[in-house]
Amino acid sequence: MVTAQRGHVYLVCLDPTVGREIRKTRPCVVISPDELNSHLETCIVAPLTTASRSYPFRVACQFQGKQGQIVLDQIRTVDRERLIRELGKLSSQALDSALRILNEMFLP
Repeated sequence: MVTAQRGHVYLVCLDPTVGREIRKTRPCVVISPDELNSHLETCIVAPLTTASRSYPFRVACQFQGKQGQIVLDQIRTVDRERLIRELGKLSSQALDSALRILNEMFLP
């Protein structure tokens, strides 16, 4: 079983879904801390998309030569069995931006 690492991007099977949840098997960046990832068999991920929406809770990024966004309004906890394979690592700048926005989203 894969040990997820913060900032790394994995191909993740997000199905089955309900309602407006983001679907399909798609790249997701791990946003949970490595300490959590090493102790649990789940991790917290945020999907990546190439669709561009100007929402304040989406972070622009470039991954594997493609422009896209980190979809912070669709974060979810997944079992590590959903992680199909590692695709690479997100830039530290994009990860830092995502973590800063999550901090703003959840702290008053």
